[in-house]
Amino acid sequence: MMREPFIQKLVERPRMSRPFWAVLASFLGSLGYLLFQGGKLALMLFVIMLLLSVYLLLGQWSGIKRTQGARSLNNIEHGGTLEAGSSLGVSIQLQIPGFWPMPYIFVKDRLYHKNGSELEFETTIVPDWRRRGIWEYRTPALRRGSYAFGSTDCVTEDIFGLFEHSGTLTLPHSIVVLPKTVAIREWQQFHQMMKGTNHHSTTTRAVRETTQINGVREYIYGDRLSRIHWNATAKTGTWKSKEFERESLPKTYLVLDRYNKAYEDDLEQFELAVSVAASLFQYGVSRSLALGLVSTGSDDVYYEPRPGQNQHKAVQQHFIHVEADGNYALKQVLREKMQNLVPGSFVALITPQYGEGMLQIFRWLKQLQLNPCHIWLTADSESDERWLKQLRSLGISGYAVHSLQELPVVLGGEADE
Repeated sequence: MMREPFIQKLVERPRMSRPFWAVLASFLGSLGYLLFQGGKLALMLFVIMLLLSVYLLLGQWSGIKRTQGARSLNNIEHGGTLEAGSSLGVSIQLQIPGFWPMPYIFVKDRLYHKNGSELEFETTIVPDWRRRGIWEYRTPALRRGSYAFGSTDCVTEDIFGLFEHSGTLTLPHSIVVLPKTVAIREWQQFHQMMKGTNHHSTTTRAVRETTQINGVREYIYGDRLSRIHWNATAKTGTWKSKEFERESLPKTYLVLDRYNKAYEDDLEQFELAVSVAASLFQYGVSRSLALGLVSTGSDDVYYEPRPGQNQHKAVQQHFIHVEADGNYALKQVLREKMQNLVPGSFVALITPQYGEGMLQIFRWLKQLQLNPCHIWLTADSESDERWLKQLRSLGISGYAVHSLQELPVVLGGEADE
């Protein structure tokens, strides 16, 4: 009964490499030559083999397994954010304890995307006399999503290249890459559609205030004297202004098409779709607009239109990880989500799809007394005007977007510098 664990230990014992047996055979051969032949040549040969064997044996205590180091990211902290398409600068400082001579160190670093993809970076550095080394590199342009750095492998060899010694360094860092956005000055047709709710393309406020006081806020330079809240100012010792409720607006929804078959020929179009949606939400926050979101794929995300930074942060977090992983066509998604919307609501569909199927969707939305809009992601300039004319014949606004930089122009304004 006791023999099985013993046999298992023998089986699990790692096999010695060919270089090890070669060095051992050479050492034993020189020793036998000295014992049986003798002489100065045999002694000199044995001493040389002895010194080489000791040097190779000490490689096991080279210090590479106890490598210390630190990773620093250029212009970003741990858990910081970048915009999609940006490159990240990385610097790794290494310190190897011990005194065993190292001709070079082979270093490999890894960066993992949340979707499972991996980026590998490799280099060879020569440590200085204090056994220190610095490695700086830049990543390629990063796509949207969450990233985490994996383990850093350090490998060295003896001067003969016979034995390899390795160590692993864990330097945890994570970053978030936000979708690329563009600043939008004005969405002219959107405000024209909201006429009667006091939207004007030249006003600085997106929604006119009522006379109903909603609270107190900090004084902003330029506030009229009638807006100052004198009681709150006297109590706090700082200037306070009255905050008034804003007039209610028709609800506005952005629908992000995540149907996988709509993007199977060009996944870059989906990245454009996410960037367009993120840019419109950014525009909504800057104009105090309440925007909602419908995004159905492997998960079902639905945000009611609400103003404020909390809504924007939640939507932005969704945009970081969203993928074109939907199994349901846009028509089916809309039938589940649009039935209970308040008549007069504005619905912007962000999708590369067009044609008779989309016309049926728009007619159905009009029957529900909704105001649909098509933000069309297209690479075919020839069919742009034909499709937009079809939409206009139904009283539907449409925009052909070929790239993110075109978005502010087609919406009716220029991008902010």
